[in-house]
Amino acid sequence: MTRDLQTLIEAAKKAAPSPQHREEQRRSFVYGNTAFENSLITREMVDKQAAHVEREPNERRK
Repeated sequence: MTRDLQTLIEAAKKAAPSPQHREEQRRSFVYGNTAFENSLITREMVDKQAAHVEREPNERRK
């Protein structure tokens, strides 16, 4: 392994993703896994469902 690659790997270990980046990755994961099983699933559907789930805990508190 080259020194440059090792430096990049060490830097990546210390990197902390932002909450927005984690959410983008989560949605991408969901889309990839569901679209694999059902080609009718769209990114828009995943986004709508994620927004609904995000609101749900707030609606229960009312």
